[in-house]
Amino acid sequence: MSYYVVTGACGFIGANLVKALNDRGIENIIAVDNLKKADKFLNLTDCEIADYLDKHEFLDLVENGQMDGAVEAIFHEGACSDTMETDGQYMMANNYRYSLSLLDFCQEQEVPYLYASSASVYGGGGVFREERGFESPLNVYGYSKFLFDQVVRRRLKDSDSPVVGFRYFNVYGPREQHKGRMASVAFHHFNQYRAEGKVKLFEGYGGYGNGEQQRDFVYVGDVAKVNMDFLDRGVSGIYNLGTGRAQSFNELATATVNSCRALEGKPALPLAELVAQGLIEYISFPEALKGKYQSFTEADQSQLRAAGYSADFATVDQGVAEYVKWLAR
Repeated sequence: MSYYVVTGACGFIGANLVKALNDRGIENIIAVDNLKKADKFLNLTDCEIADYLDKHEFLDLVENGQMDGAVEAIFHEGACSDTMETDGQYMMANNYRYSLSLLDFCQEQEVPYLYASSASVYGGGGVFREERGFESPLNVYGYSKFLFDQVVRRRLKDSDSPVVGFRYFNVYGPREQHKGRMASVAFHHFNQYRAEGKVKLFEGYGGYGNGEQQRDFVYVGDVAKVNMDFLDRGVSGIYNLGTGRAQSFNELATATVNSCRALEGKPALPLAELVAQGLIEYISFPEALKGKYQSFTEADQSQLRAAGYSADFATVDQGVAEYVKWLAR
């Protein structure tokens, strides 16, 4: 039997990919992760897998030839995603070198390799298009992703099997609770509202009004759909994975509060009324973030659409409503 391998399988996107494979009736899955933070196992308790391997155990098997002929495809989501991590040696070994070993394996075995890149490769620029001229990462996390993308670009023309990287934008949704401060804004808004009865947003900064900074918020369900679609069609390349539609933190907070109110049997309210009632509150923009904060991100979807992906993406209202129901279970 051959197996689908999902690295980072206990993490946010990895666990959602395991679930998406299960929804297709696929259970011959090897889940690979590092469970030093043990509570991540909770993300897989409603999933079916064939085996679990520690990251280092799996890498040893790959490099010693013991996985030869046994892999159907690899979804490589395993990485250190903490953009504040300052140990560059660890980051490059975990994100770059690990990814390279698996790329070598998949190309030798001629099996599909779908991996997580990141919108962080664009750095502080305002154009989010998959071209070298717009890529200038600001931290070692972004650099680790950027460097691997460059390797993939060089190899694609000679590859006999699909290799596809997805530059994830601001992903939110179920199975991210273990991420702590690195969890999505939607997750933190939900918990703020439940704990304090209000959501806090930054005041205006960088030419943007109160709460009007914008992000490309993409629902994790759509991320899983794109991965499954590209697996089916065997498409190669590096693609932005965002909605192509920047939405403000005000919109996100409004969607979260109103979704919570709906569960309480209360009507939805417009932003102005939520602010007037103190359900959304603006706080001073942190000094520590000035000059280091992206006030706008929006995926250029041109290449994703040109590659044949035609499905719609959830709006913040749609995705947050579904997510809040999941969080409130």
